[in-house]
Amino acid sequence: MTRPAKHVFVCSQSRPAGHPRGSCGQKGCGEVVEEFMRQWQQRQCFARVLVTPSGCIGPCGMGPNVLVYPEGILYGNVSKADVSQIFEEHLLGDKPVERLLAPADIW
Repeated sequence: MTRPAKHVFVCSQSRPAGHPRGSCGQKGCGEVVEEFMRQWQQRQCFARVLVTPSGCIGPCGMGPNVLVYPEGILYGNVSKADVSQIFEEHLLGDKPVERLLAPADIW
């Protein structure tokens, strides 16, 4: 396996209903993970991009959260509909999606 240019972590943390921190699991992270995996396969980005479902990457109130390395870019409130734009602009085009960036005071 070659080293990918980008590594995407998609928070898949689930906590019980009523937990004070909430979780990305309660906010639709499952469909975000599925869409990342679908697009990764459809685009055949196997050598360029690695997608990994992960545990909590915080901040839970902004979930679903997506973290992209090597830049260390954190996206918050990501929906299934946002995945295409993240792939096109950031993962393949090297330009972060400004509207989804976590605020500077959080990340």
